[in-house]
Amino acid sequence: MDSDQVSKEEIYSNKTTVAYSCAFFADIIISQFFGFLIFTFYFTIVRLNVIWITIGFIFWSLWNAVNDPLLGAISDRTSSKWGRRRPFIIAGIGPTCLILILLWIPPMDQPPIINFIYFIIMIFLFDLFYTMFSLNQTALFPEMFQDLEQRAKANNIMQVIGVIALIFAFVVPGLFIPKFDEQQYAINYFYTGVFMSIIAGFSVFIFIKWGLKERAEFSKDAKSAPSFFNSLKISMTNKSFRIFAVANFTIFYVFGMLTIITPLYGIYVLKIESGLILSILLGLTFISAAGFMVIWKAIAVKFGAKNGHILAMFTLLITLIPLLFINDITGAIITYIFVGMGLAGVLFFRFVTLPVIIDEDELETGLRREGGYYGINALIIRLTTIAIYITISIVFSNVGWAIFEPKAGADTILGLRYLIAVFPAILLFIGIIFMTRFPITQERYEQIKKELGKLHQEKKNKIRVI
Repeated sequence: MDSDQVSKEEIYSNKTTVAYSCAFFADIIISQFFGFLIFTFYFTIVRLNVIWITIGFIFWSLWNAVNDPLLGAISDRTSSKWGRRRPFIIAGIGPTCLILILLWIPPMDQPPIINFIYFIIMIFLFDLFYTMFSLNQTALFPEMFQDLEQRAKANNIMQVIGVIALIFAFVVPGLFIPKFDEQQYAINYFYTGVFMSIIAGFSVFIFIKWGLKERAEFSKDAKSAPSFFNSLKISMTNKSFRIFAVANFTIFYVFGMLTIITPLYGIYVLKIESGLILSILLGLTFISAAGFMVIWKAIAVKFGAKNGHILAMFTLLITLIPLLFINDITGAIITYIFVGMGLAGVLFFRFVTLPVIIDEDELETGLRREGGYYGINALIIRLTTIAIYITISIVFSNVGWAIFEPKAGADTILGLRYLIAVFPAILLFIGIIFMTRFPITQERYEQIKKELGKLHQEKKNKIRVI
C-alpha cells in the first residue's frame, strides 16, 4: 500500500494535525456557506415558495438515506494501493467546489418550476460529491488519533481551526453581498461561491500533501468489512450509537436552524440591514467559541465524553433563551457571544464521542468501520434538514410568509423568535435526556482503551508477518 504510513509520534505532531485540519477547514467553509445562505438565496432572491424549498430538501434527505451510508460502506470495503479513504477524497473535492459555484446561478428569468428543478439537481449533486469528500476525511480522525487524550489534544487544534473556518464562512459572504435579501445582489452570491471554492480547493491540497495518513494495520480490515446492509444493521443495533445519533440529531437541528434563520432574524427582528454586520454577528459567535475550546478540552479529559457532552448541550440550551426576547444589536452581540460558549462544547464533543463508539465497535467486531458509522452519522445530520425546513415551512405558512414579502408583521417576528430559540431549546432538552443514558462512561472507556491496545498490536504483528 502506497498510502502514507507514519509513526505514532509523527501522526501526533502539530504539523500533521494542522495539515489534517485543513480538510476540516475546507469541509466547514463548504458546508456552512451552503447552509448559511442556500435558504435565504432561494427564498428571498429566487423567490421560490417555502413549501417548494421544503419539498426539495425532503427529496434531498431521502436521497441521503441511500447515498451517505452506502458511500460509507463502500469506503470501508475499499482496498487499493492508494488506501481506503484517499481515492474518495480526491474524487469528491473537485466536483464539490464546482457545484458550490453553480448553486448560485439558477435561470432566474425562467418560470419557478425550472428554478425548482435546477435547485433539486444542484443540491443532489452537491451532496453526492461533498459526502464523498467529507465522510472520508472525517473517518480518518479516529484512525489517526487512537485514544481520548490524543483525540482531545488533536481536536483542540482542529476545533480552533474549525472556528476560524466558521468565522470565514459567515463573514466572507457579508464582504461580497451588501444585502442578503435584495435581488440586485444575486450575482454577488456567485462571486462568493467562486471565492469559497478556490479557498476550499487550496486547503484540501495542503491536507492531501501533508496531512492524509492511513494506518497500515487497518489496511486488511477492508477484506472483512461487512456489506452495506450488514453494516447498517450492525451500526443501528449498537446502543451507544443509537443514543448518540439522537443527541447528534438535536445538536445539528439547533446548529442548522441558527445559521439558516439568523439572516432573516437579524434583518426583521433586530433591524440589521447590512449583510456585513449580520455576518460579523455570527462571526462573533465563533470567535467566542474559539476562546472556550481550551476549557472544553480540559472537561473532556477530566470528566469524559459522556458528561462533557451533556454539559455542553445544557450550556447551549441556556444561552439560546435570550434570543426569544432581545430587540437590538447590543443585546444580540452579548447573546451570540454567550451562544458561542455552548457551541464550542457541542462542536468539540461531536468529534470526541463518535470515535469512542467506533473503538467499542472494533472490540466487538474486530474491524475498524469508521466509514460505516460516519456515513450513517452523515445521514442523520442530513435528516435534520427535513426537520428544520418542515418547522420553517409550518411557521412561515401560518404567519403568512409562505412566499417572501419584504415586510414582516408582528406574527412573522414572533415566528422568527420561536424558530431560533424555542424549537431548538426543546430539541436540546430531548438530546440531553438521551445522552444521560449513554453507556460508555469514563471508566468503561479506560477499559476499552486497554483492550484496544492489545488488539492493535495483534494487527501490527499480522502485517509484519505478511
